[in-house]
Amino acid sequence: MTLIKTSNELIPTFFDDFFGRDWFLNNNENFSNSMPAVNIAENSDQYEVEMAAPGLNKKDFKIELDNQLLTISYHVNNEVENKDANYTKREFYHNSFKRSFTLPETVERDKIQANYSNGILKVFIPKKEAAKQKPSSLISIK
Repeated sequence: MTLIKTSNELIPTFFDDFFGRDWFLNNNENFSNSMPAVNIAENSDQYEVEMAAPGLNKKDFKIELDNQLLTISYHVNNEVENKDANYTKREFYHNSFKRSFTLPETVERDKIQANYSNGILKVFIPKKEAAKQKPSSLISIK
């Protein structure tokens, strides 16, 4: 039994005893209170941002570009209702995430693309032609 001290008296906390400490937590496996993992890779032609976000739909995501600030966010509202002969149970799940990245001036803003497949959001950020890595070459000596 959990006890709290109030006015020099010890009284049990009703909610801790009746429901247990975690009664209000979301037990749905599709949602989590942690930030999704993000990987950023660079190759000669583009940057690629990968975000692990399983259990979502692509319509849940919002990708914005404001000047050089790329912001990826999502917000999910989910309601589950179970009806039985003796009771009705309703649970509401709200999950959101927002993360911003400052892009270099060397990217093609108008050519950024994204896709969501198998729980992974990928954002492709192409580089401007002048910023792309050129192949090595030999320079002749005169």
